[in-house]
Amino acid sequence: MAAAPATFYITTPIYYVNDVPHIGHAYTTLACDVIARFMRLDGRDVRFLTGTDEHGQKVQTSAARAGVAPQAFTDRVSQNFRDLARAMRFSNDDFIRTTEPRHKRATQALWQALEARGEIYRGTYAGWYAVRDEAYYQPEELTDGPDGRKIAPTGADCEWVEEPSYFFRLSAWQDRLLAHYEANPDFILPAGKRNEVVAFVRSGLRDLSVSRTTFDWGIPVPGDPAHIMYVWLDALTNYLTAVGYPDTAPGSDYDRYWAGVHHLVGKDILRFHAVYWPAFLMAAGLAPPRRVFAHGWWTIEGQKMSKSLGNVIAPHTLVDTYGLDQTRYFLMREVPFGNDGDFSHRAMVNRINGDLANDYGNLVQRVLSMVAKNCGAAVPTPDARTDADQRLLGSARDLLARSRAEIEVQALHRFLDLVWAVVGDANRYVDEQAPWALRKTDPVRMGTVLYCLAETIRHLAILTQPVMPDASGRILDLLAVPPDRRGFAALTPDHALAPGTPLPAPAPVFPRHVDDAAPGA
Repeated sequence: MAAAPATFYITTPIYYVNDVPHIGHAYTTLACDVIARFMRLDGRDVRFLTGTDEHGQKVQTSAARAGVAPQAFTDRVSQNFRDLARAMRFSNDDFIRTTEPRHKRATQALWQALEARGEIYRGTYAGWYAVRDEAYYQPEELTDGPDGRKIAPTGADCEWVEEPSYFFRLSAWQDRLLAHYEANPDFILPAGKRNEVVAFVRSGLRDLSVSRTTFDWGIPVPGDPAHIMYVWLDALTNYLTAVGYPDTAPGSDYDRYWAGVHHLVGKDILRFHAVYWPAFLMAAGLAPPRRVFAHGWWTIEGQKMSKSLGNVIAPHTLVDTYGLDQTRYFLMREVPFGNDGDFSHRAMVNRINGDLANDYGNLVQRVLSMVAKNCGAAVPTPDARTDADQRLLGSARDLLARSRAEIEVQALHRFLDLVWAVVGDANRYVDEQAPWALRKTDPVRMGTVLYCLAETIRHLAILTQPVMPDASGRILDLLAVPPDRRGFAALTPDHALAPGTPLPAPAPVFPRHVDDAAPGA
């Protein structure tokens, strides 16, 4: 019996339902989608989760402002994120909502596990709280704003809160968290973010208030319904809910997927995922995540994205203006994943016209046009191969192993750098070998050159499927690659293009973008 494929579980943060999706939401989910698609093509058993965070004071306030009940508000706004997933062709296996019964069961079960182990106690909270962040802050973290207001590091207003509260014994986990970071140096990536978390934990952890009594839109504390669970304890538990917690028996989804869970989050919520979350889990007798990766933020044309500035870009605007695969490619290629980045119309057009139309698209178009014209519209028959042929094919065949190494550490930009290095190799090979001249002087050699190029394009198209599924599919159609030979297992000489296979008429895949007016202008 064949061994079961290795499992891989990847999650986005669940998104607050107090606004409409923007480019930042699309970016995080797209990164997860690319990784999930890559892993599936590589034969892994993948679970990809996204969803919406629907509880808390901020959501209750937004619903009241809209003049509707919180449940009706969350039903409507959550649908916007489902629509985004369809528009961007995200391949998530599950979409979770924290208002679902399964999530209430899981969250209350986690609370009971913590309580049974003596990790939660009752007391009184007095301190600073930011509703916008749904986060508590210590006085030393705050700055003074106008009119005596206290401002969190995120820029959110803080209010003084005094109320009965349950507390999680976070302070008891300081040394154990530091030991976990030390034993698992790649638990938090990128490395710079890991260093920030380690410094924060070393500075000292205080017990964490994990319940509220001043509002009621949330999950009640088991046995004490006057208390609503802290929204982050509620929200973080979604990752467990989606794998069937509290069922952790052998053969359960938890047993199958949890050991391989990777959380991708924005850098602003790293502390919750890399400090509070592993402490909650270990305190409940559960394994911490395999990885927490924090990416940067996008600015728009050099400015912070802001509704007041009117520069918030909806993902569907990019897709309508530039195309779906072009948008997906730009977001994954333009900025080293993990860093902050700036969206500009000019940069988008340069990527589309330079990387896609000129480099990759032109390679496909001119090679397949020469095959159609000079090889009877069929895969050419190769003859003896030269060192130059072997170097090109070798670079294409080495691409999978090198790409795996980058995807394993979520270096999506370096993965695409590797792919485009082979695109560059192939374009230089075309110019050096000049198959248009060989057509008259050495047609057998011309066939070998065009075969090597077509086989290289096959590798490129299979490997670019996670980022550009539609365009890559069209290229594979042009090469007559059957659907069952488009996974990474087909990236071997045994599955190479078969000489004589009829090919359809070539067609451009990446049109140039000629309208340089900014979207919405």
